[in-house]
Amino acid sequence: MPALTDGTTLPDIGFGTYPLRGEEATSAVLSALEAGYRLIDSAVNYRNEDAVGRAIARTDVPRDEIVVATKIPGRDHGFDSALASFDRSTDALGLEHIDLYLIHWPNPRVDQYVDTWRAMVRLQEEGRVGSIGVSNFTPEYLTRVADATGVMPALNQVELHPFFPQVELRAFHEQHGIVTEAWSPLGKAAPVKESAPVADAAAAHGVTPAQVILRWHQQVGSLPIPKSGSPDRQRENLDLGGFTLTDEEVAAITALGRPDGRLFGGDPTTHQEM
Repeated sequence: MPALTDGTTLPDIGFGTYPLRGEEATSAVLSALEAGYRLIDSAVNYRNEDAVGRAIARTDVPRDEIVVATKIPGRDHGFDSALASFDRSTDALGLEHIDLYLIHWPNPRVDQYVDTWRAMVRLQEEGRVGSIGVSNFTPEYLTRVADATGVMPALNQVELHPFFPQVELRAFHEQHGIVTEAWSPLGKAAPVKESAPVADAAAAHGVTPAQVILRWHQQVGSLPIPKSGSPDRQRENLDLGGFTLTDEEVAAITALGRPDGRLFGGDPTTHQEM
């Protein structure tokens, strides 16, 4: 289980909620919790914090067993704006405490992510947030916030899948004790699943291509957060303990990476999130 530098331990896999909303999101989170997921990932810009909160309120799973994560949007960057954004998120979620709080995108042209990070450090110091991290940050941005505050993000959630394996970034994370978390861990699902290394490994181990990809994540040190509204698919994605990929299989899947592997061109050095 991934351990954060603040001493918190996270599950090996989480549950992503984008783009689920409303009762569909609430039902999906409830079934995910029933299946055994204990890390639930949301964000202001997913527009589903309220739905996630309703699931947390309804579930029989004890609150202290669930890691609830959400993210500050670009429009709320800045020290005071970030603090106000936190209050809105806790209201929407119906929670007093957020377990894992992230900056969603760095928005470098606005250049307020350092002040936003200062606010997150303050929230953690006040005990209102458990762990703090970022999303879509490069080594440059990670280093800058750490140099400015003395606090390195505990986790960086990034696009990561076989077509975009982020080898260099993962090495930087390992060097600095940062947990790598993967959004869209299955990537462009059909092409990735149909690729020879994934299909061959699935056949060899008697599992699905999706299970192969998620197991690959775990074996390269990535915490995947797949999304599914289907209870059967949720359970399938969670059932990864019965097989281990060989070193050769892991290497072959990693070798699928390509320069144009991003899903939508979301380059953190240029992307501006509202």
